[in-house]
Amino acid sequence: MLYQEKLIEEQISKYQVMKFLELKLDRAGLASVDIQRTPLVTRITLEVTNPARIIGKKGKLINELTEVIKKEFKIENPQISVIEVRNPSLEPRMVAKKASKYIEQGKKVRAVLHFVLREVMRAGALGAEIKASGKIGAKGAKAKRLRVMAGYIPTAGEPARLVRVAHLNANTKSGVIGVLVRIVPPGTVFPDKENIQVVLPKVIEAASEVTEGREPRRPPTAEEKEAAEKARNAPPRRRH
Repeated sequence: MLYQEKLIEEQISKYQVMKFLELKLDRAGLASVDIQRTPLVTRITLEVTNPARIIGKKGKLINELTEVIKKEFKIENPQISVIEVRNPSLEPRMVAKKASKYIEQGKKVRAVLHFVLREVMRAGALGAEIKASGKIGAKGAKAKRLRVMAGYIPTAGEPARLVRVAHLNANTKSGVIGVLVRIVPPGTVFPDKENIQVVLPKVIEAASEVTEGREPRRPPTAEEKEAAEKARNAPPRRRH
């Protein structure tokens, strides 16, 4: 029983450290956190897009981070190593963050999912799946789910462990929209699949670009132009 309690405490501690690092290092482009305990040390591997932002001058920032983890989470001898992410489009957390950002800017959710999925597959992924769940649409709309996928994505059994997964939330005016990303990175070998042929669906291949900022305003129709012209030429109303 004592062993089981210790095992549970270790898993809770790992989760707390991971959540702390995700919040602390978000601006450094944190992609993933891997924590491995050994009898002598606790190895913490961080994959980020901007290692210099974590390491700091002469390793000052990473030393400060190590001390905080040691004191706040009671972890003895933590050792942090930083790895640079070479392709953010293959990191589920980075992809989910990008999709969430576009959704928060007011982009159409389906267009965002198609565009982001195309980027992932063009980066060399063998398979990818992106889901958005929540109040998608105008304020007051019912909750629903959108799902797009391409390539090979195992959903059960041992092969499913090879899929990289991340989940983030997009906070919109109509409510919270959860974004789930699952990616099979290039070079992944499955015992039940020898050659994986990746063919992008036409709707994904033809996805339009999504850019920063709000959606551009729709050009006025002929009726709207006529109504606006009449409003400008109308005589001013007299006040009683």
